[in-house]
Amino acid sequence: MSTSTATAHPNIALAKYWGKRDEELIIPATGSLSLTLDVFPTTTSVSLGHSDDDVVMLDGVALSGEESARVRTVLDRVRALSGRAEYAHVVSANTVPTAAGLASSAAAFAALATAAADAYGLEADDRMLSRIARRGSGSACRSVFPALARWNAGTDDLTSFAEPLDWSGPELAMIIGVVSTKRKAISSRAAMQRTVQSSPYFPAWVDSSARLLERMSDAVADGDVDTLGELTEQSALRMHASMFGAVPPIRYLSQASIALFDAVAELRADGLSAYATADAGPNVKILCRADDSAAIVEGLRSIGADAEYVVAHAGPGARIIEREGA
Repeated sequence: MSTSTATAHPNIALAKYWGKRDEELIIPATGSLSLTLDVFPTTTSVSLGHSDDDVVMLDGVALSGEESARVRTVLDRVRALSGRAEYAHVVSANTVPTAAGLASSAAAFAALATAAADAYGLEADDRMLSRIARRGSGSACRSVFPALARWNAGTDDLTSFAEPLDWSGPELAMIIGVVSTKRKAISSRAAMQRTVQSSPYFPAWVDSSARLLERMSDAVADGDVDTLGELTEQSALRMHASMFGAVPPIRYLSQASIALFDAVAELRADGLSAYATADAGPNVKILCRADDSAAIVEGLRSIGADAEYVVAHAGPGARIIEREGA
């Protein structure tokens, strides 16, 4: 029996991913750009050689249905690439609330891809790991990499991958404003499908996102925090607007979420470089310079924005932390 254990961290998309061109391969309708964080890691162990079927455990609970099927999709891909057929015993532990819009799946599938490739002896570079992780969760392809990463949408399995970006600007921080840890009522996958199929705003989202991604990539290359932040906030609001147009409408943002967006705008009007974003959930993240993070949290609390705040910084990519057996 051999076991490989990997850890990975969630990422927050600055230029958002929302909607797929290919559901099976998880090819996105447009590219995206993200910041991998240094908080809320997921640790996953993949063991071979002692099971007659795949077993998947998350936080001590055996997974079944769609959640288990997504893990098997990644395992099947690694088995196909490695030429090996053993079943796997997968044990994963999250430190972020699952399905609350805090990118738990990104960390989970980046860790799974990394651990599984190592366990099956697959010689995979980061680009291949990114493509493998994508098959479990699109955003996971970005958590393979540290700090800033861009997911190139591509048109097929080979061309849809993430890659790291260099940042020469000031140290970045991401303040996570947790307004709810409840499991969301509709999954990101289901919400994406409904948006693609029924929102009249979706084509405009795709078109505008492609242009925004290029502008954001330029801002990263220039180390321009404020342009990066402005585009981050634009991308989030446009993504949620596309969901509002779905039939029936999808609304992840709560009253507390909107209040946080307003509070961030108020701080910005007072001279602080702070920019809000939100994924498929109610929790709001604030992009800022690391040196300003304490002042921003203090300002939000003084305004009365009701949330629990966690200050994160740029984090590491997925990596192996332990190997046991042959």
